[in-house]
Amino acid sequence: MSRIDWIVLVLTLVGIIFYGLYKSKTTKNLEGYFLSNRTMPWYMVLLSIMGTQASAITFLSAPGQAFTDGMRFVQYYLGLPLAMIIISISFVPIFNKLKVFTAYEFLEQRFDPKTRILTSSLFLISRALSTGISIYAPSIILSSLMGWDIFYTNIIMGGMLIVYTVTGGAKAVAHTQQLQLLIIFIGMFIAGYLIVHHLPANVGFADALTISGASGKLNVITTGFTKNGFDWKDKYNIISGIIGGFFLALSYFGTDQSQVGRYLTAKNNTESRIGLLMNGLVKVPMQFLILLLGALLFTFYQFNPSPIFFNKALETKAFQSPYKDSLLSVKYKFDEIQMNQQANSQLLIIKKSNQYKDSLALGSTQLNQLKTTYKSIIKKAVPESDTNDTNYIFLRFVVDFLPKGLVGLLIAIIFLAAWGSIAAALNSLASSTMIDFHCRYVQTTYPNLQEQEISQYKISKYYTFAWGVFCVITAELATGMGSLIEAVNILGSLFYGVILGIFLIAFYIKKIQGNAVFWAAIVGELIVITLFLLDKYELIGLGFLWLNVVGALVVVFLGWCFSLLKR
Repeated sequence: MSRIDWIVLVLTLVGIIFYGLYKSKTTKNLEGYFLSNRTMPWYMVLLSIMGTQASAITFLSAPGQAFTDGMRFVQYYLGLPLAMIIISISFVPIFNKLKVFTAYEFLEQRFDPKTRILTSSLFLISRALSTGISIYAPSIILSSLMGWDIFYTNIIMGGMLIVYTVTGGAKAVAHTQQLQLLIIFIGMFIAGYLIVHHLPANVGFADALTISGASGKLNVITTGFTKNGFDWKDKYNIISGIIGGFFLALSYFGTDQSQVGRYLTAKNNTESRIGLLMNGLVKVPMQFLILLLGALLFTFYQFNPSPIFFNKALETKAFQSPYKDSLLSVKYKFDEIQMNQQANSQLLIIKKSNQYKDSLALGSTQLNQLKTTYKSIIKKAVPESDTNDTNYIFLRFVVDFLPKGLVGLLIAIIFLAAWGSIAAALNSLASSTMIDFHCRYVQTTYPNLQEQEISQYKISKYYTFAWGVFCVITAELATGMGSLIEAVNILGSLFYGVILGIFLIAFYIKKIQGNAVFWAAIVGELIVITLFLLDKYELIGLGFLWLNVVGALVVVFLGWCFSLLKR
């Protein structure tokens, strides 16, 4: 990067940190540190919810996801609006009425302490692991740009983040997310404009969409049905998106403390509900536009030289091995077919003939086959490497084609997105640990209430720091996970369905009590993990979104069965 880019990057990040610390003044007690004294208006709740969702993975990996697999990933979010309605009706009033700090406090009142602890533990495991991946995502950027060792990059990235999260608490998180999202949306709009701007003079926005569509990148809606019936292994289609996505969103927003903690900061029920409902309206179009960047980027590379492999640092290492000639041979074939693709793209714009659409589709298949071959050679050249370059596609465009200054801004945006979601996650991990475990089981005598509040406030900061360190360690182990946006959602699906099943019983099936739901959750979690492993080793075919449905329904069913046995 140029000196100007570094200046823009550093000033943006430092400015965000100081802004968060400046806005973080609050009472030094648990309610102030974790819930901003429940004073947030709906628009701050909305921005905080969106900022917690929109991690660096969203902006780094989603365009690459669309570039490689098309826009069908947007179907993953189709169940979200309905989930927001149900949460607003059922979850929000109870949480606010009980004045809980965490969602899991409610479970002790409804069931018993062990069910609360089990559910909180499942949350802590899933959220801590996901947060580690979220730290790893922006570390990829620095590691790739600077050639730094990813081990030390994770430590630097996590360390910078821990500073203002520990110091500022929920209020710092909420206010920085507000500014972060503003900068993020401006930057992504600029990136989209520049992608279209760099196309040939005779290729407009509509033409770019035509080429993306001809190459299969505008597959926004897919049914999941093949000639052999419904493909349960298909990860993204309208059925799995509406049903599986609904269960996942209901669990994430209704039971995950990283999100529940965002709308518990609101002034009242109305502010919480408006924030959630607005999120339901905004999230799908937002994700659509982010994925559209990837589809447009695909068109961009139909008229401009495209790398056969987007992780430049890894490719350079491979070229220093004895496999250099093999790599060059595949690359020459790739460049030749790509030149034909550029010619067919121009002819499609001029003549509007299906003949050229078919040629583009065939060319895309051939290019993908060559990319697969190229990656397999790199794997031989650098055996311990991760050859999935999905996370580098958008980054490579930013570095290669954006003007000085904007490169620094776009990279700052990816950092900001990471910080917003990770800070909220660390805050929620600390709150769950403090409220569900420390305050519940560590008995300490204080001379007065003020001393108690100050002591708990300080201990909460230590827990935030400890979870930050744990997540950095997790980030060190996150290499080789492929598309990070998929990895995070798969990880969540291993736990969210079971957690949701517990809450569904708590809210809607009053006859089922603590022991039944506790053992149903344990058995249900084992079933979900078993199904995941069977799918991983291709013994069955089941897309990960369905794990959320299975987990929730199995817990409800087993809870009902166990309650009957008790009678």
